[in-house]
Amino acid sequence: MEKGFSLWQVLSFSSILSWVIISSYFNLTQKLRSLIQPFITHHVHKSTPFILHIQSFQHSFLDAFFSAFSCVVSVPFYTAFLPVLFWSGHSKLARQMTLLMAFCDYLGNSVKDLVSAPRPKSPPVRRVTATEDEKENAMEYGFPSSHTLNTVCLSGYLLHYVLSYNRETGGAAILIGITVVCVLVGFIGLGRIYLGMHSLIDIIGGIVMGLVILTFWLSVHEYVDSFIISGQNVTSFWAILAFLLLFAYPTPEHPTPSYEFHTAFNGVALGIVSGVQQTYLQFHHEDVPHIFTPQLIFPVFMGRILIGIPTILLVKFCSKALAKWTLPVVCNTMGIPIRSSCYIPSLKGSVSGKNKCDSRPPLGYLQKIFSQEPYDVDTGIRFLQYAGLAWSVVDLVPSLFTHVG
Repeated sequence: MEKGFSLWQVLSFSSILSWVIISSYFNLTQKLRSLIQPFITHHVHKSTPFILHIQSFQHSFLDAFFSAFSCVVSVPFYTAFLPVLFWSGHSKLARQMTLLMAFCDYLGNSVKDLVSAPRPKSPPVRRVTATEDEKENAMEYGFPSSHTLNTVCLSGYLLHYVLSYNRETGGAAILIGITVVCVLVGFIGLGRIYLGMHSLIDIIGGIVMGLVILTFWLSVHEYVDSFIISGQNVTSFWAILAFLLLFAYPTPEHPTPSYEFHTAFNGVALGIVSGVQQTYLQFHHEDVPHIFTPQLIFPVFMGRILIGIPTILLVKFCSKALAKWTLPVVCNTMGIPIRSSCYIPSLKGSVSGKNKCDSRPPLGYLQKIFSQEPYDVDTGIRFLQYAGLAWSVVDLVPSLFTHVG
């Protein structure tokens, strides 16, 4: 039988809950925004000539190159890449990069919606949105650049992992690795400016935030991993933490997809943590077969992908359908007024969204508690959907691998 929550766990919950209440009561979001937004907006407008100069080198090849480059470091790419990394045997790297991605997504999108600074004005700036993902990104606020922030953190952590994994690496290899990471970050930043998605201050903000987050993560990642695989009350602690983080999020001036991205990766983190904690000794310890070894040859790895990808997509569909059916019933039973901005047409009511979900963070919290303003059930549906998907990546699918040999 598990013990009760430890002191540090209770203090974590208390700190987040206190911040939620204090920030809502004193309206800290608006006060911080009034201090920061004018400065950022001024520099966004000021950098328009610089952006136009970069775009003066316009060419169809550059359009395609930078658009493709942006897709390679986008959230959808990492969503597809991380499950494959788990199934390749590099479970520690995969779970650390997943949690780091969720951490980056939360902090980056929180700052975006806190500051609510505009992207470069188009026109005169030419904005290239070649994919649906880019069109959705363009609906977010600009500062900081999420692509730049995520690239700094994830490529930096990957370099750290490779160097730690190969402890005999020489100084030349380290220099080459750092150079590759710097060039990658430089191309991403230049590409975001060329595509008209970000200004120079957005890129600088992304790099600075990325370096700060990466430095912090490298100082705590071993403790986090140790807690996940051998700690007490891991799943219950992370479930409460994930629930609180749904509320510890600033309200933007206008609804953006940023909160949807945070909700999704918040659910992914919960699914990964709960799944790994339950099945660590079976599927995720350090001695599991790694790709390109005799125990996991490449054809077998491809077989894993052919089994795994359809399975997690099926789980994602089923968990969404189950959440759409159960959450409204649970909320109605508890007397909680709800609405749906997208997923449940009968609950849409007077939501102002058009074709996209008009999901927004559940703030101000205290006012909603007393006014009984309806909660958007789509947040819970999205959260459970991605938690189910992530759980299947580390628990259900590896079990299938075992059964089919």
